[in-house]
Amino acid sequence: MTHDIYQNPLNTRYASREMSGIWSAQKKHSTWRRLWLALAESQQELGLDISEAQLNELRNSLDDIDFESAAKHEKNVRHDVMAHVHTWGDQCPAAKPIIHLGATSCFVTDNSELIQIRESLMLVRERLVNVIDQLAKFAKKYRDLPCLGFTHLQPAQPMTIGKRATLWCYDLVLDLDEINHRLAVLKMRGIKGTTGTQATFLQLFGGDHGKVAALDKLVCEKMGFESSYAVTGQTYSRKIDAQVLASLSGIAQSSHKAGSDIRILQHRKELEEPFEKNQIGSSAMAYKRNPMRSERMCALARFAMSLQANADQTMATQWMERTLDDSANRRLSLPQAFLSVDAILIIYRNICDGLVVYPKVIEKNLNAELPFMATEEILMAGVAAGGDRQELHELIRVYSHEASKVVKEEGLPNDLIERLTKDAAFSKIDLAATLDAKRYIGRSPEQVDEFLRDYIEPIRKDFAEALKRGNEDLDV
Repeated sequence: MTHDIYQNPLNTRYASREMSGIWSAQKKHSTWRRLWLALAESQQELGLDISEAQLNELRNSLDDIDFESAAKHEKNVRHDVMAHVHTWGDQCPAAKPIIHLGATSCFVTDNSELIQIRESLMLVRERLVNVIDQLAKFAKKYRDLPCLGFTHLQPAQPMTIGKRATLWCYDLVLDLDEINHRLAVLKMRGIKGTTGTQATFLQLFGGDHGKVAALDKLVCEKMGFESSYAVTGQTYSRKIDAQVLASLSGIAQSSHKAGSDIRILQHRKELEEPFEKNQIGSSAMAYKRNPMRSERMCALARFAMSLQANADQTMATQWMERTLDDSANRRLSLPQAFLSVDAILIIYRNICDGLVVYPKVIEKNLNAELPFMATEEILMAGVAAGGDRQELHELIRVYSHEASKVVKEEGLPNDLIERLTKDAAFSKIDLAATLDAKRYIGRSPEQVDEFLRDYIEPIRKDFAEALKRGNEDLDV
């Protein structure tokens, strides 16, 4: 690695080698060559004068790319696709006349990007499934551990740690549905020509429309696609990019929400992300155990979310059959969206794999608020014991405000139950029994069980191989 020029941290610090490889120059340009080969093979099959010797010459050099030569050609012709046509032609002199025959640049650029998008979505899906699986394990382990719930970031009705984890997990399940859909509907641009009319290919085949349609189908099949988009201009609709980046933004949104929750809970000392033996939390404050993984996940998520607007604007500003102001933009936004989401899911999996729970702190925090949570049940029990509902309500209201004042102004424990115990109006109620937290968690444990059964187990079955591969080194 050189240290005197800027390096993208998505490659050098965050994303995986696999995702970086998908968007590498080697992958891109070897895919161009495979597209040119598929085109030539299909043209030969449909009757054009292309020899087997020419095809073999191309087959033998698919990955042997002279990037220095390509750079020299591009400096001369100022066109990246033609630079690589010339570079391959130099390597394959016999095949040179039939490379890129009838095609426009977007035949290789757009189709290769769709192939890269497909492979990237598949890698994202695998990482997503592994995070879902790990979160589900965490939810099962803590399915019935009561904790304080929050609405408006204020104490609310109790739930369980496992139930809260299902909220994070279900967001990702919804994201998985989106990724599956994007993969299911993704197509190739195919062979469409300079403005999408296939005019040049029609000329090559002497006006035979059937052969042009067959050529499009053959090339798609050779590249692993069932079909191409019904109509295109020079490019496939940039709405496809916007839809793909929207699904990636969705993963980033889910991850940011969970990361923020974990950061808040670590602040409350209820949960803690993994912290290694020799890890330094702060250069000044040696005691610090900062949630740096969750913070990094949130940081990358914000970046990934910002790229969705980029794709939306690119789609909206395409003129007629195409305009080139999308090109430099997409060289940045497409790979970086995938690289950032790849990094996010690696971090998320690492957090889930080592997430630490502190039950005693959770219990302490819950107990500090539980007397207030119990007031409705105390009220109902008082009425059942023969008390007047309105009188009991007023007593509870007054005592609650007094107890709250003591907590806030004097920093003392919540003494609401003690106050109620001293009042004869509540003498027939087992007030201690009302402080059992499990009385207030509703169906939280059962909801965890049902969620795992109905949603997670089918995912585990469908993606068993991906989960098996996921048992790799999780060090981040």
